[in-house]
Amino acid sequence: MNKELGYQAHASAVIDPNCTIGKGTQIWHFSHIMSGASIGESCNIGQNVVVSPAVVLGNNVKVQNNVSIYSGVVCEDAVFLGPSCVFTNVNNPRAEVNRRGEYLKTTVRKGATIGANATIVCGITLGNYCFIGAGAVVTKSVAPYALVVGNPSKQIGWMSAYGERLQFDEKGMAVCKGSGQQYILEKNQVRKG
Repeated sequence: MNKELGYQAHASAVIDPNCTIGKGTQIWHFSHIMSGASIGESCNIGQNVVVSPAVVLGNNVKVQNNVSIYSGVVCEDAVFLGPSCVFTNVNNPRAEVNRRGEYLKTTVRKGATIGANATIVCGITLGNYCFIGAGAVVTKSVAPYALVVGNPSKQIGWMSAYGERLQFDEKGMAVCKGSGQQYILEKNQVRKG
């Protein structure tokens, strides 16, 4: 633990100068935090993770092993990035064409979960507490609380902030089995009751 800075980094991790890392954050084996990255408090950065310049991670973000987070990605608080999930940064990459000035912003809103091996195409927004199933390829923005799976991803339901699948009745009401929180479905949008 770096007592002066308030975060913990394994000896094999590379922390470049001019990045911001919040108090209580843990960075594990062989990860690389690049200059210009901003990581909030109480985050957990798994093994073999790359956090590129201009990436912003909020507080309590959990990044599992083997994830590269490219410039232009913003993750709000309490986001979960599953093992080996993938972000892209341009829509039309070519080895012979430098497109660094064309990186598109990708926003992952508070509480969203991205499952293992999912791919998130750049330039979209993943809504609050949405749930991206393992292996999904997400090519368009996802609504808050939506559950999406497949390639290309399709919405198959709704998830609570607690991480339970919601079953709505004919009146558009649902109760999370895990938390007891009520949810309302109106005009294909979910909100807490």
